[in-house]
Amino acid sequence: MSPKNVIFKKTCKDKSVGVFMGKRDFVDRVDSVDPVDGVILIDPEALAGRKVFVTLSCTFRYGRDDMDVMGIAFRRELYLATRQVYPPLQDRDKAVHTRVQAKLLRKLGNNAYPFFFEFPDNLPCSVALQPGPHDVGKQCAVEFEIKAFSAESQDAKVRKRSTVKLMLRKVQYAPEGQEVAPSVEITKDFVMSDKPLHVQATLDKELYYHGEPIKVHVNVTNDSNKNIKNIILSVDQVANVVLYSNDNYSKCVDIEESGDSVSAGAKLQKVYTLLPLLANNRERRGIALDGKLKHEDTNLASSSVVKEGVLKEVMGIMVSYKVMVKLIVGGEVGLEVPFRLMHPKPDAGIVEMEEEMVFEEFKRSYLKGIVGGDDDEEEGNVSGGDDMTPREK
Repeated sequence: MSPKNVIFKKTCKDKSVGVFMGKRDFVDRVDSVDPVDGVILIDPEALAGRKVFVTLSCTFRYGRDDMDVMGIAFRRELYLATRQVYPPLQDRDKAVHTRVQAKLLRKLGNNAYPFFFEFPDNLPCSVALQPGPHDVGKQCAVEFEIKAFSAESQDAKVRKRSTVKLMLRKVQYAPEGQEVAPSVEITKDFVMSDKPLHVQATLDKELYYHGEPIKVHVNVTNDSNKNIKNIILSVDQVANVVLYSNDNYSKCVDIEESGDSVSAGAKLQKVYTLLPLLANNRERRGIALDGKLKHEDTNLASSSVVKEGVLKEVMGIMVSYKVMVKLIVGGEVGLEVPFRLMHPKPDAGIVEMEEEMVFEEFKRSYLKGIVGGDDDEEEGNVSGGDDMTPREK
């Protein structure tokens, strides 16, 4: 059986405009970002002389729309670019098209027109703060969206039934190679003790993939006269909302209370294993997640990697991780070891396949009965590969 490429398809209510895209995840490689490309299918009769435009936007949302106070929205538009698709501003056949665009244009016919955007290098990746179990409405998040609409002009009032929106994600994958394995040590002196307590914590590498166990090598030399009653290890996620308030949210996403003790004058060498997973933190408000497309699962947010020279203040939400090692000695003796948590780079060969296309069509009718479902929500189902045009009702 030949490989299939999924094409994402969504049509506005009045059938005047439909969007077709070969992918919804766009990779940020720090020095470059995948361009956003797709095809718009129009119905000239339904357009009735109106023009068609496409916008790519990046929005940072830090409050629900219904919480707007005195006309001030709890969101900020970080980026907005607009292209006129129809009538075309250049000859369609003379333009350079991607492989997916070229195949879609051949299949969809003369009423299909391509669009193309390039991300600037100073935009954040898709990330969101997990809402609490009883929170409703939009969550604090960095979101990307493609919007196609028909109107008399770019600045004219746009009818909702003539608009179609498709959420996108900007993602980062782990870079090639590994940095030096992180190691941190501390020496603690105590009053009334001639000799100190020495603790060293070392990870076996600096970069871990989501779902991969983290091994922490702990070496304790307790030359003091104090008894260590317990050793507690945890993974802390630090989400820094840098755009509007520079708030820091530090959340423990995995913990082990070992119960290990080290008496005065003794030593301990032991390897502990931690495994930070979203599955164990689903009810916890404020944990940073990788941006998700509606009705799909996601994971803990990946560590942020920023291009040198880019201001961190415009990056929305910055995410980092550290292993915390705490020794209970009356009070606490602690140290922290930073590391990165990311996705491995996928096999690039799969992306280049250009065989049979399968269309995932987004239909609002599937949202009946879903709490909060509206015209901006998305639900997908896979339809046959030969059904290339919007179905008439």
